[in-house]
Amino acid sequence: MKEFPEQFDALLEKYTELLVGETGADKKEMVTQYALYSFIAKNMPALVKHWNSLYPEGKDEMKRIIGEIKVMNESHRAEMNRKKNEE
Repeated sequence: MKEFPEQFDALLEKYTELLVGETGADKKEMVTQYALYSFIAKNMPALVKHWNSLYPEGKDEMKRIIGEIKVMNESHRAEMNRKKNEE
């Protein structure tokens, strides 16, 4: 299915937009890493624990990414609520 990569990219782009309010390439990359890490952490926590111990700097970077996404998400939600209340 030749269209799948483009279709999946559209899904990722929309998820990024809904999650953080932006769809730039850097934001999509952050959201991709966040989503995959979160999925692995839920399904194979021992693997993530092992990875975290092998790569503490990677763990720190992931924590930074998660924190940044959380801040962007909260800001985006607040902006959407503000716009909704103005209507």
